[in-house]
Amino acid sequence: MNYIVKDENAIYYECSYSSDNALFLKLGSEAFFITDSRYEIEAKESVNGATVIIDRDLYGQANKLIKSSNIKKLKYDPKEWTIWAFEKLKEDALKIKFKAVPDFSHKKRIVKSSEELLLLKKAVTLGAKAFDEFAEIIKKHGFDQDERMLTFMAKAMLSQKGKYELSFEPIVAVNANAAKPHALPTDTILSKKDLLLVDAGLKYKRYCSDRTRTISARKDFEFGYEQRFKKKKIQKAYDLVLKAHDNAIAKARSGMKAKEIDALTRDIIEKGGMGKYYVHSTGHGVGLDIHEMPYISSKSDTIVEDGMVYTIEPGIYVPNEFGIRIEDMVAMQSGRAVVL
Repeated sequence: MNYIVKDENAIYYECSYSSDNALFLKLGSEAFFITDSRYEIEAKESVNGATVIIDRDLYGQANKLIKSSNIKKLKYDPKEWTIWAFEKLKEDALKIKFKAVPDFSHKKRIVKSSEELLLLKKAVTLGAKAFDEFAEIIKKHGFDQDERMLTFMAKAMLSQKGKYELSFEPIVAVNANAAKPHALPTDTILSKKDLLLVDAGLKYKRYCSDRTRTISARKDFEFGYEQRFKKKKIQKAYDLVLKAHDNAIAKARSGMKAKEIDALTRDIIEKGGMGKYYVHSTGHGVGLDIHEMPYISSKSDTIVEDGMVYTIEPGIYVPNEFGIRIEDMVAMQSGRAVVL
């Protein structure tokens, strides 16, 4: 197979190293990692299974290699490329067919190896430990702090003072702000018995974790599944979300279509009368990227197989009132969903 890869995580998957200015080129049995001199030492130490080429003109070098190979077709992911970069690659009138394959690398990575599953399990375990530490910090110092300070605290716990990268910017939302699935921090103050939603994750050896908990911020709270809220409407919504979450994990099977797994959460929330407040899909794959295939949505015909890793994260979001989401990462193993 002949293909060219530009995305950092896609390159890392191919040769165990990447930089922010690199290309990976596969031409039959030969593979090339092309980068500039800033990364020469690390690349030569770390790249596996590819010849390292140092050149300031990445696209020109790739062009020369393609021309000399006499190939007729080259696959690429159009989502990775700007128009400028793609035109630079083709600048010397390459006489080959470029075959656009959207999500080329994600499709290769959709089923995780046993080694990848161990890395993802470790990332999830570290992330869960950080949630526990964050809970203790909130109980000691978090009440009467605003969402911005709470987000800062969450980052400190997740990164372990810089030891780990974050999977994404954490979401720390109180009460009505939690009704925005991708809420940004505000000056809203956390008080006891408020609703608090935390969505966060960290990376272990580049592999991501992703977890969400919604809690009643009592003085002795934990980021567990069992929560008690003072408002009946919130409690009803929380119980529905938890039931939907548990149902999907218990009943998901390898061989199902992704949209069938989505229905395992959506049907429960709709039957509970709150379907209009469930505004996103059930989940998404997680790996080197925080959002990968498979996408667990009502429109996806993807067949879910053993080795796939994805989130189960149903939610209910009532504008100007509250939002609830409960999220865990699962791996399909021996035909069933196993919480990592």
